[in-house]
Amino acid sequence: MSERIKEPLSESQHHCQYFDHLGAQCDAPAGTSGLCFWHDPDTDKSDEDTASRLEEYAAQGGMLHGLALQHANLAGVNLVKRHSKTGYDLTGSDFYRANLRGAHLFNASICKGSLMKADLTGANLHCVHLEECNLLGVKLIKAKIDNVKIGKKLLQEQRAEQALQENDLAAAWDNYEQAEEIYRDLRKASEQQGLFSLAGPFLQQELTMRRYQMPKWSFARLFSKTVDLFCGYGEDPLRVVLFSILLIIVSAIFYFIFGISFAGETVSFNVNHSIMENFISLLECLYYSVVTFTTLGYGDFTPIGLSRGMAAIEAFTGSFTIALFVVVFVKKMTR
Repeated sequence: MSERIKEPLSESQHHCQYFDHLGAQCDAPAGTSGLCFWHDPDTDKSDEDTASRLEEYAAQGGMLHGLALQHANLAGVNLVKRHSKTGYDLTGSDFYRANLRGAHLFNASICKGSLMKADLTGANLHCVHLEECNLLGVKLIKAKIDNVKIGKKLLQEQRAEQALQENDLAAAWDNYEQAEEIYRDLRKASEQQGLFSLAGPFLQQELTMRRYQMPKWSFARLFSKTVDLFCGYGEDPLRVVLFSILLIIVSAIFYFIFGISFAGETVSFNVNHSIMENFISLLECLYYSVVTFTTLGYGDFTPIGLSRGMAAIEAFTGSFTIALFVVVFVKKMTR
């Protein structure tokens, strides 16, 4: 988050002229630039003692919003707020290319900030809030990302949607590509730690971002969307079950309208029949739909007329869907 200087520094002003998004002013001593050491992006923070100095600054209650920590050497920094339900609030802080190897950031908040190309190898990011934080190029090798909170949409997703509203397709696709890369990095980090409950949703989002980069009316995008709706890119067996139930019900209604045959008699909706008789016919069509979907083929009911086409489609789709469910379910259960 960029700092805002409300007034030029005068001789009587000794406090940092940084104001956060809430309008609060940093009370740390100001340098010649009018900003304190931590909010001045031009100060050198590559010394080995930068991490310990930041820990002391945080412990003393210094303003942690909007810290300018680009290229800072913060290896092993401990920013865990002990004996508190909330962690340190680093909202808007910029850690661009910062060395955060082995850092302890449990429950901290870096919302609306940047970790772009930061080195978080071996860092503890458990329960860290990263909503609207730039995570492009972040290194998460062996980083603990249990319960990390990135929000419903990445910063790049929001930018892409804004670009689409402005009809800037190049900018939208570029941001979707960046979002895909971020989700891929999060997925790989999750898989390395065995956090497959996280890896699955990250994979879905990764492939969704890839789909958004495809031409809107292309076959590739349509196929990708179909796979997503059908099984969540192989990560959501419940979608397969719901699709199966929906297909069975829709097919049963189709049979109920166009009819099926039982012992030479047509079973279908008939205005001359009572409600109970029509209801029984609907149940018989539902039974036939289940038998057709599972390809059991008892032979007691047979399709007639247009129902033959629907029966063929349902049988083919059913056999494919059952096989797909087994694959997806086994994939989820064996992780």
